[in-house]
Amino acid sequence: MRRIAGLLVVPLLLLSAAACGSDDKGSDSSSTKNGVPAITKGAEFGQKPTLAKGEGDPPKELKVEVIKEGNGAKLKKGDAAEVNYLGQEYDESKPFDNSFDRGQPFSLTLGAGGVIQGWEKGLEGQKVGSRVELVIPPDLGYGAQGQGDIKANATLVFVVDIVKGTTIPASAKGTEVAQDNVDLPKVGTNTDGKAPKVTMPKDSDPPKKLVSNYVLESDGAVVKGTDTVVVNYVALLWDGGKQFDSTYQTGKPATFPLDQLSIKGLKNGLVGKKAGSRVLLVLPPDQALGDQEQQGIPKNSTLVFAVDILAVM
Repeated sequence: MRRIAGLLVVPLLLLSAAACGSDDKGSDSSSTKNGVPAITKGAEFGQKPTLAKGEGDPPKELKVEVIKEGNGAKLKKGDAAEVNYLGQEYDESKPFDNSFDRGQPFSLTLGAGGVIQGWEKGLEGQKVGSRVELVIPPDLGYGAQGQGDIKANATLVFVVDIVKGTTIPASAKGTEVAQDNVDLPKVGTNTDGKAPKVTMPKDSDPPKKLVSNYVLESDGAVVKGTDTVVVNYVALLWDGGKQFDSTYQTGKPATFPLDQLSIKGLKNGLVGKKAGSRVLLVLPPDQALGDQEQQGIPKNSTLVFAVDILAVM
């Protein structure tokens, strides 16, 4: 089975793609306490911080310092979170990346493997509304290979503001909607957290236009094009009904910023639907991958998705 997550979303941020540089000037201060570089400017939650350059040998174990404790729920594995962050190498005075300048928090799901281990371990148990500083040794960061502009075996320092946290349900739920079009796939209505069965129609031509139909209709918030959604999905080829991707195989939902989806039929099919629902999407080639073969998916393929919209961030 081929994973197509790399085809779905334009690569984002240093934690899942190459780091981007910054022209921000670091402070001349080199204050470090217990292996944790000081925040020299912008110390309050929501403010873009400036970090001092680390002094001496960096710590060999993960350090987590709560700069400000929030009043929200504690993050746990499986929760989706939105955070703002600034990252800097321990022995450097300039940040290599930050989300504050982009004006858009970074979305992640704890335990899903989408971020470095230093983040997974450092953010678990922290309260929403908190500002934490993480000092991450190489074995919990990018190790000997480095990443983008980040040196091999670099110790990383992050200031992270936990803006939002959401508990993710195991399954979509809602009112069953009749699936009475015999020319379309039928999607199972189980709500046990297991993958729904998708039954392909026999001897039917694929639709020429995007199909976006409720299977289970919830009463959640309507999805907007600027939202980030947490989803489980099963994906199949119309021709032959072969499954080529599924988040259920890994047990880890996917998080998609809709405005950065590269497969436009997914965005177009989810916008306007309600969070908590299950949706059948049928993407004709012009809404899918077009006339190029990608990762073994034949060119001009019609794609079928059964999507649980678990949460909107």
